[in-house]
Amino acid sequence: MPKLYILSGGNMGDRAAISASARTLLETYIGKIVSRSAIYESESWGFQSPLLFWNQALCIETVLSPVEALRAAQRIEALLGRVRGAERYASRTIDIDLLFYESIVLKLPELELPHPRMAERKFVLTPLAEIAPHFVHPVYNKTVSELLNICPDSLFVGKVGSGQDERSEI
Repeated sequence: MPKLYILSGGNMGDRAAISASARTLLETYIGKIVSRSAIYESESWGFQSPLLFWNQALCIETVLSPVEALRAAQRIEALLGRVRGAERYASRTIDIDLLFYESIVLKLPELELPHPRMAERKFVLTPLAEIAPHFVHPVYNKTVSELLNICPDSLFVGKVGSGQDERSEI
């Protein structure tokens, strides 16, 4: 069965409850979650917000096509209170990004796989490296761990509940 890697995250509302609901809905509408990272908190990327994002990478076995999975993810976002505005980067209750669908390279108006900006974002690569460190990016021909090691992003990313504030080390 095809494996879909996604990143689920948000910075508004009850992040723990929304994250748990997202996982339940992902299994209901997309497929079985076969692995998931810890939840990481991070600073906002592309805009300023005092609210930290919670992000989690998941691997889902699915029978859906990439476009069907995208539509299901957007339906889940709406169910969890996501309101899409004119601004590309803004605070939100939930965002579900498709990162990889197997090693498919796809460029459609509504969906690009692999996710086109993932290599620039430590908040994506850190949880993804936890569950798929050796997965090879089909365009860059580098593993997720290698992409994380060369990622130019210097924003704070830390495990929720680790008791460590890694911002002092950056």
